[in-house]
Amino acid sequence: MATDPTASGDPQRTFEVERKYDADADTSLPDWGSVPGVTAVSEGEPRELDARYLDTAQRTLALNGVALRRRTGGPDAGWHIKGPRQGDGRLELGWPLDDDDRMPDAVAATVAQWTAEELHPIARIENSRTAYQLSGAQGVIAEFVDDRVRATDLGSGIRREWREWEMELGPAAPVDDAGREEFFAAVERAVLAAGGRPPSSGSKLARALGL
Repeated sequence: MATDPTASGDPQRTFEVERKYDADADTSLPDWGSVPGVTAVSEGEPRELDARYLDTAQRTLALNGVALRRRTGGPDAGWHIKGPRQGDGRLELGWPLDDDDRMPDAVAATVAQWTAEELHPIARIENSRTAYQLSGAQGVIAEFVDDRVRATDLGSGIRREWREWEMELGPAAPVDDAGREEFFAAVERAVLAAGGRPPSSGSKLARALGL
């Protein structure tokens, strides 16, 4: 759920509440017919994403539960900072891309609350994504994405590939804890029935680095 940046150049703010799952390359997509409130599923929208993640040599950002990336492709291309987990989700801040690879001053100033050390690219994650909108009577309940990921650990040069699914709550999602738990419980049942399974890693970046 996002708020737009203001004229002053403030970042876009999105509080992400999502669940991740692993899937094999040939696993069929889940059937969302039994998920509470879902009455329609959109056609899949293909997106080609390419992200470089940065951190210090000591992985200071990661130690603080923070991820910094520059990503091209998709509707939210730009610089993103994912903050430490807050309860059931994470706050993501986003800034638009400049004409070059230079980190915007606003991004650097935000990162400075965690570290003043030099930042280096640590991983590249390329992702062939297909996104689906799950809607109900009041609008989009959640976005489901089917990701086929190709990741490179830029320190070791090791490449890894995998497929994963994500379900992220949208503006018409339940606002109470019980409603969210019921929604995600139904999502998990549909995922397991299709042949998906719990995630083997907490994030794409961690998996890219073999963590």
